[in-house]
Amino acid sequence: MTSSTRDLRALPKAHLHLHFTGSMRVETVRDMAAAQGLRLPDSLRSAYPPRLSAADERGWFRFQRLYDAARHCVRGEAQMRRIVREAALDDGAEGSRWLEIQVDPTSYAPFVGGITPAMEVVLDEARSVNATADETGSARVGVVMAASRIRHPLEARTLARLAARLADRGPEGVLGFGLSNDERRGSTPDFAPAFRIAERAGLMLVPHSGELLGPDAIAETLTSLRPQRLGHGVRSTEDPRVLEALVAADVALEVCPGSNVALGVYREEHDVPLRTVLDAGATVALGADDPLLFDSRLLAQYETARSVHGLDDAQLAELARGSFRASRAPREVVDSAMADIDEWLATPPSS
Repeated sequence: MTSSTRDLRALPKAHLHLHFTGSMRVETVRDMAAAQGLRLPDSLRSAYPPRLSAADERGWFRFQRLYDAARHCVRGEAQMRRIVREAALDDGAEGSRWLEIQVDPTSYAPFVGGITPAMEVVLDEARSVNATADETGSARVGVVMAASRIRHPLEARTLARLAARLADRGPEGVLGFGLSNDERRGSTPDFAPAFRIAERAGLMLVPHSGELLGPDAIAETLTSLRPQRLGHGVRSTEDPRVLEALVAADVALEVCPGSNVALGVYREEHDVPLRTVLDAGATVALGADDPLLFDSRLLAQYETARSVHGLDDAQLAELARGSFRASRAPREVVDSAMADIDEWLATPPSS
């Protein structure tokens, strides 16, 4: 921070792209592994943070191997609750008022009695976090369920039905339905029936698209899944017609610069087309994706937007406003955050 800029930690933000396992502190993963006698890869121990690339299948395999190693350390309710609580505290410490954490419950189901109990644990801990957020300084938490592209589309329908049932609880239930994992796997239209189930339940549709694959994949996602937000979407800039279609459809983009560079989608931070999507009129919410593996949290994404992409404080404030507009945060959370963003911008920078 310089004398001419405001403290980005004090800027209210909504964090809309954070994966459950990937949100973990590396110290937490090490604690869980030690408690169970599990050996972690060197990249999560002495060689941390890992050097990653998903530009090819071998690179994605290395990324997935580390992700799976961390996920295998999560073997019970107490550990799942710890992940939710720590993610909310870490986000709150960086100025996040609202966090939408994305969960695929299938990996944790064997340890808590099924996918329904797994989601109940996450939702219950989110309620507990939200009840004490004013006292603890944590972000408030909403929950998004996600299916995986590397599993059969019928499994996605099962998850969508569960998400639809849990959506009946309003702000304390599931808020959205996503589709994650390697974009190069599976056929996007095959997941459309699952998204229609979620759509009929009023869930926000938030699939990943447009990081590992280009604009054709984004166009297919728009047509077949009808999302309100896209996880990533940055490669829409490779075809102006696709970017224009995103903006026209008011589809927000969850842009994760740290992820894009760490996975080799772009070579350098300045190559990430953040300004291009903003200049096109897209609503953008910055996200950290998987801080455990990228060693980069939400605040760092805003710092990159300032220092690398040259966004001034007015533009950063608008970026933060966009994150709340694209969220499913309760109205009182949004209204309070919007007022405080205006106050942040109206307050002269400290010298």
